[in-house]
Amino acid sequence: MYCKLFESFPEGNLQNRMSPPHPFVIEPPASEASFSPAGGDLSFDLLLFGFANELLPYFVYAFQEMGKRGLGRRIRNGGGRFHLVKVCSETHMVYEPDDGVFRAPEIPELLLTQPVGSPSKGGSAIKVRLDTPLRLKFGNQFAAALPFHVLVRGMLRRISVLNNHFGAGEPALDYRGLVARAEQVEIESSDLRWFDWRRYSNRQEQGMLMGGMIGSVIYRGLLEEFLPLLRYCEIVHVGKATAFGLGKITVPRKEK
Repeated sequence: MYCKLFESFPEGNLQNRMSPPHPFVIEPPASEASFSPAGGDLSFDLLLFGFANELLPYFVYAFQEMGKRGLGRRIRNGGGRFHLVKVCSETHMVYEPDDGVFRAPEIPELLLTQPVGSPSKGGSAIKVRLDTPLRLKFGNQFAAALPFHVLVRGMLRRISVLNNHFGAGEPALDYRGLVARAEQVEIESSDLRWFDWRRYSNRQEQGMLMGGMIGSVIYRGLLEEFLPLLRYCEIVHVGKATAFGLGKITVPRKEK
């Protein structure tokens, strides 16, 4: 079970087959603080895909055991210990250690919430905010800029692999057409910058750099047909290292 959750490998012997994604995303707290004082609260979101939803009680147990062991560099000195207070879904209380009752949350289907329509007829502008570092490879290199077609390629890969492994199969999307039309979308303004995110690996007992782009970018062009892709990836993240919470994007809703 550990390998199925954390060490995913492609099935079969096809060299070009894409490795299955991790069936979970741990979204870190919105704060950029890397230190939590004793007695403080720490909250985060956990997204589970497909079969991993059936293993939610094991995730809860793992977090409880993690609390006994501790987090961070000082666990050998008894630092970083915590206890689980509660687990909530969007609709109800899932688990509280005091009563020990586990209430299974509702599991939504992993589907595009809207069909991707035909090419837009009118131009518009949208803002995409990168809330956590975004790591996207294009031309076998991590992109230091974010042309719209690079973002769309990353979203299509994410949508395809998630639906293939955890959803209803390959979605019926015009991949080539979407990419071709995305190449016509221009960047109106951008304040993106590279951010070297540091994390500490207890398993490897060393710090690790996992950099990516953060900031925001405004695109202008025929964008309406891409909105379902953007809304989908707002939830499931995009790019590399999504299991660690990287690649979280937000497309702010326009005020009415």
